[in-house]
Amino acid sequence: MPIANLSRAGLLALAAAAFPAAATDWPQFGFDAVHSGNNTAEHALGAGNVSQLAAAWADPVVLPAKVDGAPVYAAGIATPGGTRNLLFLFGADAFCDGCSSTGTVFALDGDSGEVVWSRTTTGSDQHASSSPAIDAARAFVYSFGLDGYVHKYAIGTGEEVLTAGPTGWPQRVTLKPDVEKVASGLAIFSAGGHEYLHAVTNGYNGDGGDYQGHSVAIDLGDGTQKIFNAMCSTTAALLADGGCPSGRMSGIWGRGGSVYDADTGRVYVTTGNGQFNANSSGHNWGDSVLALATDGSGSGGGLPLDSYTPSNYQSLDNSDADLGSVSLAIVPVPPGSAVAHAGVQTGKDGVLRLIDLDDMSGAGAPAHVGGEIQLIDVPRGGAVFAQPAVWLDPSDQSAWIYVANGAGLSALQLGLDGNNRPHLTARWDTGGSTKSPVLANGVLYSAGACPGGGTCVSARNPRTGDVLWSSPHIGNLHWESPIVVDGALYMADGNGQLWKFALPATDTVFADGFDG
Repeated sequence: MPIANLSRAGLLALAAAAFPAAATDWPQFGFDAVHSGNNTAEHALGAGNVSQLAAAWADPVVLPAKVDGAPVYAAGIATPGGTRNLLFLFGADAFCDGCSSTGTVFALDGDSGEVVWSRTTTGSDQHASSSPAIDAARAFVYSFGLDGYVHKYAIGTGEEVLTAGPTGWPQRVTLKPDVEKVASGLAIFSAGGHEYLHAVTNGYNGDGGDYQGHSVAIDLGDGTQKIFNAMCSTTAALLADGGCPSGRMSGIWGRGGSVYDADTGRVYVTTGNGQFNANSSGHNWGDSVLALATDGSGSGGGLPLDSYTPSNYQSLDNSDADLGSVSLAIVPVPPGSAVAHAGVQTGKDGVLRLIDLDDMSGAGAPAHVGGEIQLIDVPRGGAVFAQPAVWLDPSDQSAWIYVANGAGLSALQLGLDGNNRPHLTARWDTGGSTKSPVLANGVLYSAGACPGGGTCVSARNPRTGDVLWSSPHIGNLHWESPIVVDGALYMADGNGQLWKFALPATDTVFADGFDG
Protein backbone atom coordinates (compact mmCIF):
# COMPACT_ATOMS: atom_id res chain seq x y z
CA MET A 1 0.00 0.00 0.00
CA PRO A 2 1.34 3.47 -0.86
CA ILE A 3 2.39 5.51 2.18
CA ALA A 4 -0.10 8.22 1.19
CA ASN A 5 -2.95 5.73 1.75
CA LEU A 6 -1.87 4.67 5.26
CA SER A 7 -3.97 5.78 8.23
CA ARG A 8 -2.36 7.78 11.05
CA ALA A 9 -2.16 4.55 13.03
CA GLY A 10 -0.39 2.90 10.11
CA LEU A 11 2.06 5.78 9.77
CA LEU A 12 2.85 5.65 13.47
CA ALA A 13 3.33 1.90 13.31
CA LEU A 14 5.66 2.31 10.33
CA ALA A 15 7.64 4.99 12.18
CA ALA A 16 7.88 2.79 15.23
CA ALA A 17 9.21 -0.09 13.14
CA ALA A 18 11.69 2.11 11.29
CA PHE A 19 12.89 3.94 14.39
CA PRO A 20 12.50 1.57 17.35
CA ALA A 21 12.88 2.98 20.85
CA ALA A 22 16.47 2.70 22.02
CA ALA A 23 16.95 -0.10 24.53
CA THR A 24 18.06 0.87 28.00
CA ASP A 25 19.43 -0.94 31.04
CA TRP A 26 18.53 -1.17 34.72
CA PRO A 27 22.10 -1.77 35.93
CA GLN A 28 21.74 -1.76 39.74
CA PHE A 29 19.24 -1.59 42.57
CA GLY A 30 17.16 1.57 42.26
CA PHE A 31 18.18 2.03 38.60
CA ASP A 32 21.08 4.45 39.22
CA ALA A 33 23.87 5.04 41.74
CA VAL A 34 21.68 7.51 43.64
CA HIS A 35 19.03 4.74 43.89
CA SER A 36 16.27 7.11 42.82
CA GLY A 37 14.16 4.19 41.59
CA ASN A 38 13.33 6.32 38.55
CA ASN A 39 14.04 4.99 35.05
CA THR A 40 14.25 8.28 33.17
CA ALA A 41 15.18 6.54 29.90
CA GLU A 42 11.95 4.54 29.55
CA HIS A 43 9.83 5.58 26.54
CA ALA A 44 7.95 2.48 25.39
CA LEU A 45 5.63 2.30 28.39
CA GLY A 46 3.85 5.29 29.91
CA ALA A 47 0.58 6.67 31.22
CA GLY A 48 -1.07 6.40 27.81
CA ASN A 49 -0.68 2.64 27.45
CA VAL A 50 0.11 1.22 30.89
CA SER A 51 -3.51 0.07 31.31
CA GLN A 52 -2.87 -2.52 28.60
CA LEU A 53 -0.09 -4.35 30.43
CA ALA A 54 -0.67 -8.09 30.53
CA ALA A 55 1.22 -11.20 31.60
CA ALA A 56 3.88 -11.88 28.95
CA TRP A 57 4.31 -15.53 29.94
CA ALA A 58 1.54 -18.11 30.28
CA ASP A 59 2.95 -18.95 33.71
CA PRO A 60 5.55 -17.17 35.83
CA VAL A 61 9.08 -18.52 35.50
CA VAL A 62 10.16 -20.82 38.34
CA LEU A 63 13.55 -19.48 39.43
CA PRO A 64 16.58 -21.69 40.14
CA ALA A 65 16.97 -20.03 43.56
CA LYS A 66 14.66 -18.13 45.87
CA VAL A 67 15.17 -14.42 45.19
CA ASP A 68 14.54 -11.91 47.98
CA GLY A 69 15.49 -8.74 46.12
CA ALA A 70 15.22 -6.96 42.81
CA PRO A 71 16.66 -7.96 39.42
CA VAL A 72 18.96 -5.87 37.24
CA TYR A 73 18.85 -5.80 33.45
CA ALA A 74 21.06 -5.30 30.38
CA ALA A 75 19.72 -5.23 26.82
CA GLY A 76 21.39 -6.68 23.72
CA ILE A 77 24.10 -8.79 25.36
CA ALA A 78 26.14 -11.22 23.23
CA THR A 79 25.88 -14.78 24.59
CA PRO A 80 26.84 -18.19 23.16
CA GLY A 81 23.17 -18.55 22.22
CA GLY A 82 22.93 -15.22 20.42
CA THR A 83 22.12 -11.65 21.42
CA ARG A 84 19.78 -11.54 24.38
CA ASN A 85 18.18 -9.15 26.82
CA LEU A 86 19.38 -10.42 30.18
CA LEU A 87 18.04 -10.22 33.71
CA PHE A 88 20.42 -10.91 36.60
CA LEU A 89 19.22 -12.07 40.00
CA PHE A 90 20.75 -13.35 43.23
CA GLY A 91 19.05 -15.88 45.49
CA ALA A 92 19.57 -18.74 47.90
CA ASP A 93 18.32 -22.30 48.24
CA ALA A 94 17.38 -21.88 51.91
CA PHE A 95 16.10 -18.97 53.98
CA CYS A 96 17.03 -19.57 57.59
CA ASP A 97 18.89 -17.87 60.41
CA GLY A 98 22.60 -18.54 59.92
CA CYS A 99 22.16 -21.94 58.29
CA SER A 100 24.40 -23.25 55.53
CA SER A 101 22.99 -22.56 52.12
CA THR A 102 23.93 -22.08 48.49
CA GLY A 103 23.77 -18.64 46.94
CA THR A 104 23.17 -18.42 43.21
CA VAL A 105 23.61 -15.54 40.81
CA PHE A 106 22.03 -16.24 37.45
CA ALA A 107 21.18 -14.68 34.11
CA LEU A 108 17.76 -15.14 32.53
CA ASP A 109 16.65 -14.35 29.00
CA GLY A 110 14.25 -11.44 29.56
CA ASP A 111 12.16 -12.49 26.57
CA SER A 112 11.79 -16.23 27.15
CA GLY A 113 12.65 -16.62 30.85
CA GLU A 114 15.26 -19.25 29.99
CA VAL A 115 18.27 -19.56 32.32
CA VAL A 116 21.32 -18.53 30.29
CA TRP A 117 23.95 -19.12 32.99
CA SER A 118 24.24 -19.50 36.76
CA ARG A 119 27.04 -19.59 39.36
CA THR A 120 26.93 -20.61 43.02
CA THR A 121 28.71 -19.89 46.30
CA THR A 122 28.24 -21.58 49.67
CA GLY A 123 28.00 -20.06 53.13
CA SER A 124 25.57 -18.85 55.75
CA ASP A 125 22.86 -16.37 54.90
CA GLN A 126 19.35 -15.45 55.94
CA HIS A 127 17.25 -13.99 53.13
CA ALA A 128 19.81 -13.39 50.37
CA SER A 129 18.44 -10.01 49.38
CA SER A 130 21.44 -8.38 47.70
CA SER A 131 21.10 -7.28 44.08
CA PRO A 132 23.90 -7.62 41.49
CA ALA A 133 25.32 -4.63 39.61
CA ILE A 134 26.55 -4.16 36.02
CA ASP A 135 29.61 -2.09 35.10
CA ALA A 136 29.44 0.90 32.76
CA ALA A 137 31.01 -1.01 29.86
CA ARG A 138 28.42 -3.80 30.26
CA ALA A 139 31.25 -6.32 30.27
CA PHE A 140 30.84 -7.73 33.77
CA VAL A 141 28.17 -8.33 36.37
CA TYR A 142 29.18 -8.29 40.03
CA SER A 143 27.44 -10.16 42.83
CA PHE A 144 27.90 -10.81 46.52
CA GLY A 145 28.54 -14.45 47.37
CA LEU A 146 27.59 -16.26 50.56
CA ASP A 147 31.32 -16.92 51.07
CA GLY A 148 31.93 -13.28 52.04
CA TYR A 149 33.34 -12.16 48.68
CA VAL A 150 32.11 -10.01 45.80
CA HIS A 151 32.48 -12.00 42.57
CA LYS A 152 33.04 -10.77 39.03
CA TYR A 153 31.44 -12.60 36.08
CA ALA A 154 31.56 -12.10 32.31
CA ILE A 155 28.14 -10.69 31.55
CA GLY A 156 27.27 -12.93 28.59
CA THR A 157 28.74 -16.26 29.70
CA GLY A 158 28.99 -16.15 33.51
CA GLU A 159 32.66 -17.09 33.37
CA GLU A 160 34.15 -15.92 36.67
CA VAL A 161 37.19 -13.67 36.70
CA LEU A 162 39.79 -15.28 38.99
CA THR A 163 43.00 -13.32 39.59
CA ALA A 164 45.61 -13.61 42.31
CA GLY A 165 46.87 -11.11 44.87
CA PRO A 166 45.30 -8.63 47.29
CA THR A 167 43.70 -6.69 44.42
CA GLY A 168 42.52 -9.79 42.57
CA TRP A 169 39.07 -11.28 42.15
CA PRO A 170 36.94 -12.33 43.91
CA GLN A 171 37.27 -9.51 46.46
CA ARG A 172 36.74 -10.23 50.13
CA VAL A 173 34.28 -7.83 51.79
CA THR A 174 33.93 -9.50 55.21
CA LEU A 175 36.10 -11.76 57.36
CA LYS A 176 33.01 -12.96 59.25
CA PRO A 177 30.41 -14.28 56.79
CA ASP A 178 28.85 -16.28 59.62
CA VAL A 179 27.70 -13.03 61.32
CA GLU A 180 28.09 -10.39 58.57
CA LYS A 181 26.50 -10.27 55.15
CA VAL A 182 25.72 -7.97 52.23
CA ALA A 183 21.95 -7.61 52.17
CA SER A 184 21.96 -4.35 50.20
CA GLY A 185 22.33 -3.90 46.47
CA LEU A 186 25.82 -3.37 45.11
CA ALA A 187 26.41 0.15 43.78
CA ILE A 188 28.60 1.08 40.79
CA PHE A 189 29.40 4.60 39.60
CA SER A 190 32.10 6.59 37.81
CA ALA A 191 33.77 9.63 39.38
CA GLY A 192 37.08 11.42 38.84
CA GLY A 193 38.17 9.08 36.06
CA HIS A 194 37.60 5.97 38.19
CA GLU A 195 34.83 3.41 38.31
CA TYR A 196 33.97 2.25 41.83
CA LEU A 197 31.95 -0.61 43.26
CA HIS A 198 30.61 -0.08 46.79
CA ALA A 199 29.39 -2.90 49.04
CA VAL A 200 28.10 -2.50 52.59
CA THR A 201 27.60 -5.07 55.34
CA ASN A 202 25.20 -5.75 58.18
CA GLY A 203 24.26 -8.62 60.48
CA TYR A 204 21.75 -11.43 60.43
CA ASN A 205 18.16 -11.26 61.61
CA GLY A 206 18.10 -11.09 65.39
CA ASP A 207 21.14 -8.80 65.75
CA GLY A 208 23.41 -11.52 67.08
CA GLY A 209 27.17 -11.83 67.02
CA ASP A 210 30.26 -9.68 66.75
CA TYR A 211 29.46 -7.75 63.60
CA GLN A 212 30.30 -4.18 62.64
CA GLY A 213 28.75 -2.69 59.54
CA HIS A 214 31.24 -1.28 57.09
CA SER A 215 31.58 0.16 53.61
CA VAL A 216 33.97 -1.45 51.14
CA ALA A 217 34.83 0.63 48.06
CA ILE A 218 36.61 -1.20 45.23
CA ASP A 219 38.33 0.68 42.42
CA LEU A 220 37.38 -1.46 39.42
CA GLY A 221 40.40 -0.21 37.51
CA ASP A 222 43.11 -1.55 39.82
CA GLY A 223 41.21 -3.62 42.40
CA THR A 224 42.29 -1.56 45.41
CA GLN A 225 39.95 -1.25 48.37
CA LYS A 226 39.13 1.40 50.95
CA ILE A 227 37.14 0.45 54.06
CA PHE A 228 35.21 2.59 56.52
CA ASN A 229 33.95 0.83 59.66
CA ALA A 230 30.84 2.06 61.47
CA MET A 231 32.38 0.80 64.72
CA CYS A 232 36.07 1.44 65.52
CA SER A 233 36.29 3.73 62.50
CA THR A 234 40.00 4.42 63.08
CA THR A 235 40.61 0.89 61.75
CA ALA A 236 40.51 1.15 57.95
CA ALA A 237 40.57 -2.62 57.39
CA LEU A 238 38.18 -5.56 57.62
CA LEU A 239 37.59 -6.48 61.26
CA ALA A 240 38.06 -10.02 62.53
CA ASP A 241 36.27 -11.52 65.54
CA GLY A 242 37.10 -9.38 68.55
CA GLY A 243 38.66 -6.70 66.34
CA CYS A 244 36.47 -3.95 67.80
CA PRO A 245 36.05 -4.51 71.56
CA SER A 246 34.28 -1.16 72.01
CA GLY A 247 31.49 -1.65 69.48
CA ARG A 248 29.39 -4.32 67.83
CA MET A 249 26.01 -4.99 66.26
CA SER A 250 25.95 -1.93 63.99
CA GLY A 251 25.05 -2.51 60.37
CA ILE A 252 24.36 -0.70 57.09
CA TRP A 253 20.98 -2.21 56.31
CA GLY A 254 19.26 -0.10 53.65
CA ARG A 255 18.37 -1.92 50.44
CA GLY A 256 20.13 0.76 48.42
CA GLY A 257 23.40 0.39 50.36
CA SER A 258 25.79 3.17 49.40
CA VAL A 259 24.22 6.20 47.70
CA TYR A 260 26.36 8.30 45.33
CA ASP A 261 25.33 11.90 44.65
CA ALA A 262 27.24 13.33 41.69
CA ASP A 263 26.20 16.88 42.65
CA THR A 264 27.94 16.77 46.04
CA GLY A 265 30.60 14.31 44.88
CA ARG A 266 30.01 12.22 47.99
CA VAL A 267 28.86 8.74 48.95
CA TYR A 268 26.36 8.32 51.79
CA VAL A 269 25.83 5.28 54.02
CA THR A 270 23.35 5.03 56.87
CA THR A 271 23.94 2.88 59.93
CA GLY A 272 21.46 1.25 62.26
CA ASN A 273 22.01 -0.20 65.73
CA GLY A 274 25.21 0.07 67.71
CA GLN A 275 26.78 2.64 69.97
CA PHE A 276 27.22 6.28 68.98
CA ASN A 277 30.02 8.10 70.81
CA ALA A 278 31.63 10.19 68.07
CA ASN A 279 30.36 13.37 69.76
CA SER A 280 32.55 12.56 72.77
CA SER A 281 35.80 11.77 70.92
CA GLY A 282 34.78 8.15 70.25
CA HIS A 283 34.84 6.33 66.93
CA ASN A 284 31.52 4.49 66.89
CA TRP A 285 28.83 5.74 64.51
CA GLY A 286 25.59 3.92 65.29
CA ASP A 287 22.33 5.33 63.86
CA SER A 288 24.05 7.93 61.68
CA VAL A 289 24.26 9.07 58.07
CA LEU A 290 27.92 9.23 57.03
CA ALA A 291 29.32 11.12 54.04
CA LEU A 292 32.40 9.55 52.44
CA ALA A 293 34.61 10.32 49.45
CA THR A 294 33.92 8.48 46.20
CA ASP A 295 36.80 6.10 46.94
CA GLY A 296 35.19 5.19 50.28
CA SER A 297 37.57 7.14 52.48
CA GLY A 298 36.76 9.67 55.20
CA SER A 299 38.65 12.79 56.23
CA GLY A 300 41.21 10.91 58.34
CA GLY A 301 41.49 9.89 61.97
CA GLY A 302 38.35 7.77 61.76
CA LEU A 303 36.15 10.71 60.75
CA PRO A 304 33.80 10.76 57.75
CA LEU A 305 33.66 13.88 55.59
CA ASP A 306 30.45 14.84 57.36
CA SER A 307 27.70 13.16 59.36
CA TYR A 308 24.16 13.43 60.63
CA THR A 309 23.02 11.77 63.85
CA PRO A 310 19.54 12.41 65.28
CA SER A 311 19.50 13.85 68.78
CA ASN A 312 17.46 10.85 70.01
CA TYR A 313 20.09 8.34 68.83
CA GLN A 314 20.20 6.59 72.20
CA SER A 315 16.47 5.93 72.32
CA LEU A 316 16.60 4.67 68.73
CA ASP A 317 19.28 2.17 69.71
CA ASN A 318 17.51 1.18 72.93
CA SER A 319 14.25 0.46 71.10
CA ASP A 320 15.83 -1.14 68.00
CA ALA A 321 14.30 1.66 65.89
CA ASP A 322 17.19 1.69 63.41
CA LEU A 323 17.79 4.90 61.52
CA GLY A 324 19.46 2.81 58.81
CA SER A 325 16.63 0.49 57.86
CA VAL A 326 16.68 2.31 54.51
CA SER A 327 19.30 4.27 52.60
CA LEU A 328 19.38 8.05 52.22
CA ALA A 329 17.15 9.44 49.47
CA ILE A 330 18.65 12.35 47.50
CA VAL A 331 15.92 14.92 46.75
CA PRO A 332 16.62 17.80 44.29
CA VAL A 333 15.78 21.18 45.80
CA PRO A 334 13.48 23.74 44.12
CA PRO A 335 14.90 26.79 42.31
CA GLY A 336 15.68 29.59 44.74
CA SER A 337 16.37 27.26 47.64
CA ALA A 338 18.70 28.57 50.38
CA VAL A 339 19.99 24.97 50.66
CA ALA A 340 21.81 23.63 47.61
CA HIS A 341 21.57 19.87 48.24
CA ALA A 342 19.10 17.91 50.36
CA GLY A 343 18.45 14.34 51.38
CA VAL A 344 15.70 12.53 53.25
CA GLN A 345 16.49 9.84 55.79
CA THR A 346 13.82 7.72 57.41
CA GLY A 347 13.89 4.52 59.41
CA LYS A 348 12.09 2.16 61.72
CA ASP A 349 10.67 5.03 63.81
CA GLY A 350 8.63 6.27 60.83
CA VAL A 351 10.08 9.79 60.89
CA LEU A 352 11.29 11.59 57.76
CA ARG A 353 14.38 13.72 58.38
CA LEU A 354 15.21 16.40 55.79
CA ILE A 355 18.98 17.05 55.84
CA ASP A 356 21.23 19.73 54.34
CA LEU A 357 23.84 17.60 52.56
CA ASP A 358 26.38 20.44 52.55
CA ASP A 359 26.22 20.79 56.34
CA MET A 360 24.51 17.68 57.62
CA SER A 361 24.32 18.60 61.32
CA GLY A 362 24.29 22.37 60.85
CA ALA A 363 27.52 22.52 62.88
CA GLY A 364 29.99 22.65 60.01
CA ALA A 365 31.73 19.37 60.87
CA PRO A 366 31.04 15.67 61.50
CA ALA A 367 30.33 14.07 64.90
CA HIS A 368 27.58 16.48 66.02
CA VAL A 369 23.95 15.56 66.69
CA GLY A 370 20.69 17.02 65.42
CA GLY A 371 20.58 19.91 62.96
CA GLU A 372 18.06 18.55 60.46
CA ILE A 373 16.03 21.01 58.37
CA GLN A 374 12.68 19.33 59.06
CA LEU A 375 11.17 16.40 60.93
CA ILE A 376 7.87 14.99 59.65
CA ASP A 377 6.11 11.71 60.34
CA VAL A 378 5.52 9.30 57.49
CA PRO A 379 1.88 10.07 56.62
CA ARG A 380 0.77 6.47 56.96
CA GLY A 381 2.92 5.92 60.07
CA GLY A 382 4.95 2.87 60.95
CA ALA A 383 8.45 1.54 60.35
CA VAL A 384 10.02 1.97 56.91
CA PHE A 385 12.07 -0.84 55.33
CA ALA A 386 11.36 -0.16 51.65
CA GLN A 387 13.67 2.20 49.78
CA PRO A 388 11.86 5.45 48.84
CA ALA A 389 11.70 6.55 45.20
CA VAL A 390 12.26 10.11 43.98
CA TRP A 391 10.66 11.80 40.96
CA LEU A 392 11.24 15.22 39.42
CA ASP A 393 7.90 16.46 38.08
CA PRO A 394 8.59 17.79 34.55
CA SER A 395 5.64 20.20 34.74
CA ASP A 396 7.18 22.38 37.46
CA GLN A 397 10.55 20.73 38.26
CA SER A 398 9.43 19.96 41.83
CA ALA A 399 10.76 16.83 43.54
CA TRP A 400 8.46 14.18 44.98
CA ILE A 401 9.40 11.35 47.33
CA TYR A 402 7.39 8.13 47.64
CA VAL A 403 7.62 6.21 50.92
CA ALA A 404 6.26 2.68 51.27
CA ASN A 405 5.84 0.56 54.37
CA GLY A 406 3.53 -1.95 56.01
CA ALA A 407 0.82 0.70 56.36
CA GLY A 408 0.75 1.87 52.75
CA LEU A 409 2.27 4.24 50.22
CA SER A 410 2.74 7.97 50.86
CA ALA A 411 3.67 10.80 48.47
CA LEU A 412 5.33 14.02 49.63
CA GLN A 413 6.39 17.04 47.55
CA LEU A 414 9.42 19.20 48.28
CA GLY A 415 8.80 22.95 48.26
CA LEU A 416 10.18 25.97 50.08
CA ASP A 417 9.11 27.54 53.37
CA GLY A 418 8.96 31.29 54.09
CA ASN A 419 12.73 31.40 54.49
CA ASN A 420 13.35 29.63 51.17
CA ARG A 421 14.45 26.50 52.96
CA PRO A 422 13.30 23.09 51.65
CA HIS A 423 10.08 21.81 53.16
CA LEU A 424 8.21 18.52 52.67
CA THR A 425 4.42 18.52 52.34
CA ALA A 426 2.29 15.36 52.28
CA ARG A 427 0.16 15.16 49.11
CA TRP A 428 -1.57 11.77 49.08
CA ASP A 429 -1.41 8.31 50.60
CA THR A 430 -3.06 4.94 50.19
CA GLY A 431 -3.32 1.91 52.45
CA GLY A 432 -2.06 -1.65 52.15
CA SER A 433 1.41 -3.04 52.82
CA THR A 434 3.72 -1.89 50.02
CA LYS A 435 7.31 -2.66 48.99
CA SER A 436 9.96 -0.40 47.38
CA PRO A 437 8.27 1.74 44.69
CA VAL A 438 9.83 2.64 41.33
CA LEU A 439 9.03 5.07 38.52
CA ALA A 440 9.39 4.97 34.76
CA ASN A 441 8.29 7.55 32.19
CA GLY A 442 6.08 9.41 34.65
CA VAL A 443 4.30 6.37 36.10
CA LEU A 444 4.68 5.14 39.68
CA TYR A 445 4.81 1.35 40.21
CA SER A 446 4.66 -0.58 43.45
CA ALA A 447 3.96 -4.10 44.66
CA GLY A 448 1.91 -4.89 47.72
CA ALA A 449 -1.51 -5.72 49.04
CA CYS A 450 -4.37 -5.73 46.52
CA PRO A 451 -7.59 -3.95 47.56
CA GLY A 452 -9.50 -7.24 47.47
CA GLY A 453 -6.79 -9.30 49.18
CA GLY A 454 -3.66 -11.03 47.96
CA THR A 455 -0.63 -9.38 46.39
CA CYS A 456 -0.38 -7.51 43.10
CA VAL A 457 1.59 -4.82 41.28
CA SER A 458 -0.03 -1.45 40.62
CA ALA A 459 0.70 1.52 38.39
CA ARG A 460 -0.35 4.97 39.62
CA ASN A 461 -0.43 8.61 38.65
CA PRO A 462 2.48 9.96 40.72
CA ARG A 463 0.75 13.31 41.37
CA THR A 464 -2.60 11.95 42.56
CA GLY A 465 -2.13 8.27 43.44
CA ASP A 466 -4.93 7.26 41.06
CA VAL A 467 -4.57 3.65 39.91
CA LEU A 468 -3.86 3.29 36.19
CA TRP A 469 -3.35 -0.49 36.14
CA SER A 470 -3.22 -3.45 38.48
CA SER A 471 -1.80 -6.90 37.84
CA PRO A 472 -3.34 -10.27 38.60
CA HIS A 473 -2.37 -11.75 41.94
CA ILE A 474 1.27 -12.75 42.38
CA GLY A 475 2.97 -14.57 45.27
CA ASN A 476 3.58 -13.10 48.72
CA LEU A 477 6.49 -10.69 49.15
CA HIS A 478 9.36 -10.05 51.56
CA TRP A 479 11.92 -7.56 50.12
CA GLU A 480 11.18 -8.18 46.44
CA SER A 481 10.40 -5.15 44.28
CA PRO A 482 9.78 -4.52 40.56
CA ILE A 483 11.84 -2.97 37.79
CA VAL A 484 10.36 -1.35 34.67
CA VAL A 485 12.58 -1.30 31.60
CA ASP A 486 12.24 -1.60 27.81
CA GLY A 487 8.46 -1.63 27.94
CA ALA A 488 8.18 -4.44 30.49
CA LEU A 489 7.76 -4.88 34.23
CA TYR A 490 9.70 -7.69 35.94
CA MET A 491 8.95 -8.83 39.47
CA ALA A 492 10.14 -11.76 41.59
CA ASP A 493 7.87 -13.01 44.38
CA GLY A 494 8.29 -14.95 47.61
CA ASN A 495 7.20 -18.19 45.96
CA GLY A 496 10.38 -18.38 43.89
CA GLN A 497 8.73 -17.10 40.70
CA LEU A 498 9.48 -14.32 38.22
CA TRP A 499 6.64 -12.41 36.57
CA LYS A 500 6.79 -10.35 33.41
CA PHE A 501 4.10 -7.90 32.33
CA ALA A 502 4.30 -6.24 28.91
CA LEU A 503 2.12 -4.72 26.22
CA PRO A 504 0.34 -7.26 23.98
CA ALA A 505 2.58 -7.96 20.99
CA THR A 506 -0.29 -7.63 18.51
CA ASP A 507 -1.30 -4.13 19.63
CA THR A 508 0.06 -0.87 18.25
CA VAL A 509 -0.25 1.29 21.33
CA PHE A 510 1.89 4.34 21.99
CA ALA A 511 3.07 5.88 25.22
CA ASP A 512 1.19 9.12 24.49
CA GLY A 513 -2.09 7.19 24.55
CA PHE A 514 -2.83 7.31 20.80
CA ASP A 515 -3.70 3.88 19.46
CA GLY A 516 -5.12 4.78 16.08
